[in-house]
Amino acid sequence: MKRASQGIGLIELMVAMVLGLVVVLGVTQVFISAKNTYQSQNAAAVMQEDARYLLSRMTQDLRMVGMFGCIDPGNASFIDSTPALAFTAAAAQPIRYVANASTGNVLTLMTGDVGTSGTSPSYVIVTNCKTVATVYTGALAPAFAVSANVGLMSLPIRQVIYTFKDNQILTGSGTNQQVLVNNVSSFTLTFGMAATATDAGIASYTSAPSSAALIRSVRISLVLTDPSNRVRNQTYNVVATLRNRIH
Repeated sequence: MKRASQGIGLIELMVAMVLGLVVVLGVTQVFISAKNTYQSQNAAAVMQEDARYLLSRMTQDLRMVGMFGCIDPGNASFIDSTPALAFTAAAAQPIRYVANASTGNVLTLMTGDVGTSGTSPSYVIVTNCKTVATVYTGALAPAFAVSANVGLMSLPIRQVIYTFKDNQILTGSGTNQQVLVNNVSSFTLTFGMAATATDAGIASYTSAPSSAALIRSVRISLVLTDPSNRVRNQTYNVVATLRNRIH
């Protein structure tokens, strides 16, 4: 005698539903965990790339501070091409740092202009590396290189300004400022100082240099924060040595 067919009972159905719910919750938890890990790693990678870009750019500029080609700014007599030109004073102090809580901390550098793909230079020195050193603002017109100027060379110079304020690192001045990095919770500079202007070694460190002529290196400490709090604050440090002794 055949037994009657039986359907799924209420208890079996409830057990199956509970097991299915457990599986779905487990898969969902794995997905959420993987998503959070990806977002955290992506946030950390973005912060690291921002730090790498800023620090490599600043390091290159710092290494070129005071590099005016064959001209020694400590001994040269510059002829300003315009009455308002402030190159002579800037060349005498090619690295300056001013900390101000209201207007921001400002690092100003005078460096040799490397390459030809960047923006127009701030100044151009036209010199024979001996007795003539005339300074012009901006880039010179191509027509300047005529036969009358045989024996002269043009040395492009950039004035680079970095400003830290409102949790941002900016470059430029006035209305021409551009943001380089956002979400900066801390940006500090420590200067390696020589004992005298003729010494190449470092005798002490300070955050408030009294003389540009004594600066031999700059330690940059940068702390970036994630606005979404997916990762902890990340700290980055680098030391840039000035390749040209400041006079």
